[in-house]
Amino acid sequence: MTSIADRIAGPPLAAEAGVIAGDAAQAVPVPAISLPVAGERELRLDLFRGLALWLIFIDHLPPNLLTWLTIRNYGFSDATEIFIFISGYTAAFVYGRAMREAGFVVATARILRRVWQIYVAHVFLFTIFLAEISYVATSFENPLYSEEMGIMDFLKEPDVTIVQALLLRFRPVNMDVLPLYIVLMLFLPVILWLMKRSADLTLALSVMLYAATWEFDLYLSAYPNGVWVFNPFAWQLLFVFGAWCAQGGAKRMSRILSSPITLWISFGYLLFAFLVTLTWYWPQLSHLMPRRLEQWMYPISKTDLDVLRFAHFLALAAVTVRFLPKDWRGLKSPWLRPLILCGQHSLEIFCLGVFLAFAGHFLLAELSGGAGLHFVISISGILIMSAAAWLFSWYKHSADKNAPRTKGGGGNADMAGGGA
Repeated sequence: MTSIADRIAGPPLAAEAGVIAGDAAQAVPVPAISLPVAGERELRLDLFRGLALWLIFIDHLPPNLLTWLTIRNYGFSDATEIFIFISGYTAAFVYGRAMREAGFVVATARILRRVWQIYVAHVFLFTIFLAEISYVATSFENPLYSEEMGIMDFLKEPDVTIVQALLLRFRPVNMDVLPLYIVLMLFLPVILWLMKRSADLTLALSVMLYAATWEFDLYLSAYPNGVWVFNPFAWQLLFVFGAWCAQGGAKRMSRILSSPITLWISFGYLLFAFLVTLTWYWPQLSHLMPRRLEQWMYPISKTDLDVLRFAHFLALAAVTVRFLPKDWRGLKSPWLRPLILCGQHSLEIFCLGVFLAFAGHFLLAELSGGAGLHFVISISGILIMSAAAWLFSWYKHSADKNAPRTKGGGGNADMAGGGA
């Protein structure tokens, strides 16, 4: 039986929940959002990006009890919006400073270096992921693994498929976020150059491109057929919006974010989205949805970043900024340390999460353990990701201790919560 939820375009993928970077207002005169000072990490960015990585992993597993804890079940947006926004914010914060201090050419070189790092990580992830799936499918004589993970075309024409993968046009299941981020980062030098002259004009141009995407059906094709799961022409709006916030836009919005009217509008929209999503999982409630409202809303496209998804993210962000100040003591809590560490090493943890998700999928398909096994596999994956993040952090701090200090900092996007 097909419910309204099936009309929502795009698979339940990637990067989920987390929210914005900015500072909540302590009092009305105090800006709701301010930029971190040089060298200071914005721990809220790390926290929500780490949470997003955990939720991505859970959402990539077959449905289980923990799946109901992810935010995609309670509104229109999911972790992807949070991930891309934070990526745009942190990239603009780090490389925007490099562009102001070192110039366009040096900043562009640093950005392209970061793009290369992400591209190499994507190729590595693609290679190991294919090897993992192929080995399991062959060893257990179950071709369904290859079909479910979207690598049947690779097994038929490996030479052609590898070339298409290097061009970012072929991607197995769960590997759509990094190609999107690579493309967006490629255009970051131009975005920052424009923002240096007029941040508001740059955001307006981004909105115009977003509108043109819907009006003229702009897209990038995928191999062997179809389009990119995340259309860069549409998703650039969220990335540019994050960059705009980092370049002073958030500070200019502080009075709006501090307003009680904004808070109540956000709460109202989040409640509306929650009530709509209830009809996706309980079809018997669908008769409560007015027919004209359904015709106007659906399909809520994830591929083209439907405006309802964008608005839902903004509402979540406004509420989070209001109630989670930058100096919240909980950010220093040891209980949140695993989340923050995962957020600080997001590229490595994302890749690890893709491997663990398939391993969990395999175990659940071969063993019949019910809800208990689902829970154990989900928690085990989170613990492995947290342990890996701790190991990466320990190694980085050890290396930093022994490395000579350089003047000026290099434009590493892991600063202030950057990264993939």
